[in-house]
Formats: sequence, C-alpha cells, structure tokens
Amino acid sequence: MQFQETRTFEEKLKLMREMSEQFRTRAAKVDEEASFPFENIKELKASGYTQLTVPKKYGGEEITLYELVRLQEQIAIGDGATALAIGWHMGIVKNLAEKRLWREEIFKRVMEDVKKGALLNGAASEPQTGSPTRGGKPTTIARKTENGWIINGRKTFTTMSPVLDYFIVSASIEESDEVGNFLIHRSLPGIIIEETWDSVAMRGTGSHDLVLMDVEVLSDEYVERFVPGQKGANGWLLNIPACYLGIAQAAQKYAIHFAKTYSPNSISGTIIDIPAVQQRVGEMELRILEAKHFLYSVAKQWDALAEVERMRLNAELGAVKYAVTNKAIEVVDLAMRIVGARSLSQQNPLQRYYRDVRAGLHNPPMDDMTIQALARKALADN
Repeated sequence: MQFQETRTFEEKLKLMREMSEQFRTRAAKVDEEASFPFENIKELKASGYTQLTVPKKYGGEEITLYELVRLQEQIAIGDGATALAIGWHMGIVKNLAEKRLWREEIFKRVMEDVKKGALLNGAASEPQTGSPTRGGKPTTIARKTENGWIINGRKTFTTMSPVLDYFIVSASIEESDEVGNFLIHRSLPGIIIEETWDSVAMRGTGSHDLVLMDVEVLSDEYVERFVPGQKGANGWLLNIPACYLGIAQAAQKYAIHFAKTYSPNSISGTIIDIPAVQQRVGEMELRILEAKHFLYSVAKQWDALAEVERMRLNAELGAVKYAVTNKAIEVVDLAMRIVGARSLSQQNPLQRYYRDVRAGLHNPPMDDMTIQALARKALADN
C-alpha cells in the first residue's frame, strides 16, 4: 500500500508503523557502519511519503503539522537517523508551501520534481558561523555575473547529502550587506560532497560537508532574501522534537520488554515486579505523556491559526523543542537504569538511543535561546 491509497490519517499511521518496523531492523547496521539508510529513504520515496507536504494545488496532500509530527514520531521509533534526515525535507516543503517564500514559477517547478521523488534540504551551517539561528552572516559568497551568480563556500551538517537533489544554500552577496538563499541542483558542476560526518550520534544521517567551487546558478535561482537570525515562527521545526520523542518511545518499549522477560535467580518472577523498576516505568510514561500533549497541542494550534497569527506561537514552538527533547533524554536514561550495565553493550539498542537522543540538544533552537525567548515573552505579558 502507498500513502496516496490511504483515506484516513489512521491508515497513514498504520502504514508508517509497518514501515518503521522495517527501519528498526536496519538501524543497528547503519549506525555501526556510519553509513546511510539508502533503503529506508528509497522506501519512503516509493510509498509517496515524501510528497505528503506538497500543496494539493500541485498534486500533494498538504498534510497538517499535527499529522506530520505524528508520522515523523513513528519513523523515529524505528530509526531516529532516518526520521531526522527525511524530516528536514518534509518540513521545508511544508514551510515553503505555507509561507510562499519563493516566486510561483520556481516553486511550482520544484514541487513537480518533489512529486517525482526529488529531495531537498537547507545548507546553512558553517564552521565559522555556528548555528545559523544565532544570526551569523554566511562566509559562503555569491558573486553577481551577467547571467546569474557564482557561489563559493563550504557548508557543514548537510543532512541527507548522499541523496539530495536540491540544496537551499545561504550566502552573503559580494560587496553588499545582503544575505539570501540560492536553490542549487545537485547536477551542477562544482558541487562536492566531502564525507566528513564522524559524529557519535545520528551516525546514519549523512550530514557531510557541502563544498561549492565556482558553482554557477541562474538569476531566478536566487530564491529568497532574509536577515540572519530573523526568520519568524517556524512550525515545521516541530519535526525535530517529534524525532526525539520517537527515540524515547523506542527506549521505553525496549526497557519494558526487558523488565518483563529478565529473571535473575536472585528473585522469583521477573524484574518488572520490583517496585523500583515499576517506579521508573511510571516515570518514563509520565514524561512521554507530557511530551506528547505539549507537542500535539502546539502543532494543532499552529494548524488552526492563519499565517499572520502564527508569529505569536514563536516562544511556544521553542519551548516544545526544549521540553520534549530534554524529557526524551530523561526517558532514555531511565530505560538504561532499568536495563543496567547491559544497556552499554554495543549489541544493545539503548546505547544507540542514548547517543542519538543527545543530538537533540544541538538542533535548533538551542536551549539557552529558548529560555531567553520565554523570559522576554513573560516580561512582555506581565
């Protein structure tokens, strides 16, 4: 079955649960080899999943933010790296559709390619600037030419780089204070992917360096101007906490199965009967319930508001990422305390969940920026 054949959201969730189980069987090998989940991405494309956030006007389903975070959460239960990777594509397509940031003719062209299976992601991070959300000006430079632009620079953390068709590259305009995004197709000369990704977390995301050497693009591929660090409210970024919530649930599921089946000879029955273990199971469930309600609630609020009203959710969006990611880290820690030293074995999935879930601390927005934004909101409201 494909996603286009599903009539209800519950059918979509059921299909994604089935796909996610397949992703789970491959996750350990991809992590151990620090390779890329090519098979998972291929299956997501073939199922029609990567088209779901395309506007109905162009043949997509234009799913809601609530539906997107629920589906992304399911992917992450199977494999966090796959969820984080495809989540950027899904969220950026949704953001472009909602905000209409690009000229219609170029947006239409890209959406038609996405319908055929094309994948895209932003390339904004750089070694010298750190997180782009902090407002650093790109050192990647775009120089105006008679027919368009020539771009030179290096981007880090270009997630899903092994399979991307389009890179949305931020660059500073030469001899100007202007900064903008350029749409760059993978086929252009001068595009190099340097396989630099050596992180201990999210090893399967293919977040390598993108190197641009005299890459020539047309004038209309300068798609968007912006002020660094000032991008407004971005509901689509809730795909990030959804990913870490899924990882937390995978850890919870493993720990509970272990507790129900592990029976040391020092006790009768299994360790699930021990009050201290039940305490930790309850604490995991509480944190997951809190995270789900916060994430789902704000996603539904976003869906219910008109574009002009969504800006007032900016602080809440950051708070969701902060709360859900940190609760997910706590859940994985509790799961490891239940399983004990076995959780540190390389054969045990909990050690992968432990490494992967901590990557959430370094995805935008950063915790300190979120707390500052909440402080500003509280001071303004009181």
